[in-house]
Amino acid sequence: LAQAILDSAPLLSPQIAAQSLAEMAERFLITKDSVAEGAAVPEQVKLKLARNTLLAEEKQKAVTTKAKEAADQREALKKRTQEYEKEYAEHQKKLIDLRREAKVGGNFFVEPEAKLLFVVRIKGIIKMSPKPRKVLQLLRLRQLHNGVFLKVNKPILQMLKLVQPYVTYGYPSLKTVKELVYKRGFGKVNKQRIPISDNNIISGNLGKHGVHGMEDLIHEIYTVGPHFKQASNFLWPFKLSAPRGGYVCKRHGYCEMKGGDWGNREENINEFIARMN
Repeated sequence: LAQAILDSAPLLSPQIAAQSLAEMAERFLITKDSVAEGAAVPEQVKLKLARNTLLAEEKQKAVTTKAKEAADQREALKKRTQEYEKEYAEHQKKLIDLRREAKVGGNFFVEPEAKLLFVVRIKGIIKMSPKPRKVLQLLRLRQLHNGVFLKVNKPILQMLKLVQPYVTYGYPSLKTVKELVYKRGFGKVNKQRIPISDNNIISGNLGKHGVHGMEDLIHEIYTVGPHFKQASNFLWPFKLSAPRGGYVCKRHGYCEMKGGDWGNREENINEFIARMN
């Protein structure tokens, strides 16, 4: 196998060929042949034994390197996770201080504008006109009770206006984001829905954007970081359950006097997601 890669090296760049060999070396299956002492050994067998010894050394080196890289990656992720927790706590403390300061001065504190939306589809496809159907496809909300994270910007808000009667949305808290990703998070790998059971799945797809684990992914989503688009696209649309306790009235908006379900719930989306998760 190693020889086949080396033979194809003229077709590949030397760096790619070496990288492929290094990645595959730790998966080599090397037979452990032994020769009786004093026995005559054919020339071909000698060559085979020498080759296997060389491959065994390569494999051992590759396994050691991979284990070291994994340990370093895990340690770095642990440090970043602690930094994220500190960042979240400082942000909350800053908001509390500003609210208290405003209250003492007899002023009003204007809450910072939300940057993240979570949108849930609450209606099926019956009697739906083509335009809202297309917008829901663009938002990746193809099924009932599907949910996605979106960035708050003008194009997204304009699209949500077109599908208001079919969706409900709001501003998720950190707790909600964590529970959704950890409990119902699936990744898109080769256009397939794969459960995120290992940080290597995230690292393999988002590593080039500096996202190597669950906490990195949650931080990128919650803070709407520079690679939010890639992180959100990596997450398969969440398949939620029907809400415990049911809906109030799907035909009416959440902000109407009589009450309903569709439309903007702002912070109250957290309670709604908790009933669906």
